[in-house]
Amino acid sequence: MESFNRFSRWIGFGNRGVIADNDPIEQEKAMKFDALLTNAVIFHNALGIAEIVRQLLEEGWEIDPEDLAHISPYLTEHINRFGEYRTHELDIQPEAYDPKLDVDFTLLREQDLIAAGLGQAA
Repeated sequence: MESFNRFSRWIGFGNRGVIADNDPIEQEKAMKFDALLTNAVIFHNALGIAEIVRQLLEEGWEIDPEDLAHISPYLTEHINRFGEYRTHELDIQPEAYDPKLDVDFTLLREQDLIAAGLGQAA
């Protein structure tokens, strides 16, 4: 949770997170905009991570679900908040996204259940 909060503060850098408006409706809009922007960047990062995992699988790498469990979508190094932004690309239609990621997380889920004391009784 702390990682998410730190990431959210990094994304919402304007006015250092201070909502200067006293109007509750405007405050709510500002908070929802920050949440929308944060979630959009997390989604963008998750798509990028999934694409890299797909490429590695195609190259023959063996992907261990435990390794993937340590990857965070709270990446910021590739984001240039103060850079130049082009909007002419908004009219370009993206290719259809394939949500299937061919990695078996069953063992990882079972280990988590056992660690939480929710595994099957012996």
